[in-house]
Amino acid sequence: MRSILALAVFGGLMLAALAATAQTPLPTRFFFSGDGHISLVSRKNGAVFEGAYRDAGGRYDPEALKRVHRVFGAPYVPGRPQLSLRLIEYLDYLEDRLKPGARITITSGYRSPAYNRQVRQGGGLAAKASLHQYGMAADLVMAGVSSRKLWDKVKQLGFGGAGYYQGETVHIDVGPARSWDQKTSGVGTGISDDNKLIGLVTDYDIYPPGGVVTMRFIRMTAFPIGVSAVFVLRRHAATGAIAAVDTFEPVFNSPGQEACHQLADIEQMAFIRWQLPGGLPEGRYDILARFCARRWEQMPAVVHTPVFAIAKP
Repeated sequence: MRSILALAVFGGLMLAALAATAQTPLPTRFFFSGDGHISLVSRKNGAVFEGAYRDAGGRYDPEALKRVHRVFGAPYVPGRPQLSLRLIEYLDYLEDRLKPGARITITSGYRSPAYNRQVRQGGGLAAKASLHQYGMAADLVMAGVSSRKLWDKVKQLGFGGAGYYQGETVHIDVGPARSWDQKTSGVGTGISDDNKLIGLVTDYDIYPPGGVVTMRFIRMTAFPIGVSAVFVLRRHAATGAIAAVDTFEPVFNSPGQEACHQLADIEQMAFIRWQLPGGLPEGRYDILARFCARRWEQMPAVVHTPVFAIAKP
């Protein structure tokens, strides 16, 4: 009953925060953003999207996002998207700089965990901890841009992942910065076994004070996983120093709120939410989470999100 009441109260707070944000949105919510227009087509299901998914004021169009999800083969539920906005914006950013207006053909977009296992069992080049399962990756062709040129561009930016297999397609994701080819992919080597690569990400890179942060764990390969109910907000100073500024208990996407919260699958490790303090100073921050009741020796004891920014509208 206590957890249900907490969810209800927090839900009200989130609605209020989101309403305030919608009235005065930030023009951009990501460090790598395009112009808000993109041309997409799915090689698998033939779905097409061409047009604006975001306006100049930073507001995302729900109907446009629903159509974009269809191109990537991702389920779309309002308020619980399976496709990362960061990925859409990053592909838009790359297209704007490499060949403005180029159509992007998605050859492999979202993969459910079950489908990803099928690909692996069938001998396909699919990582056990694949970011396709989190809506954070796509294999694609950008019209008029060679896969090698696109691969090189992502490596130059030092953001996200890029896989090049000597063919027409290139893998792009918005996970940690790294690159590989068919000889260095690490697939089948056990590189991600026992949650060695587990991470934590936020839904945006830029938040207003008092905004709602939605987090998810990524690259899990073994369950269940115990997560401490207390997270830490840390500030990054210009000098490089990192200091804890707040501790908090987010609302998890699963029943209960134990001190060591047990999470059983990818879905339960998504949509973890917390409302930022309204008086938080502008600057750079991250969020740290600790694991508890660890079952695997090589799994890290702590993880933290990539750095995000607090900025006033």
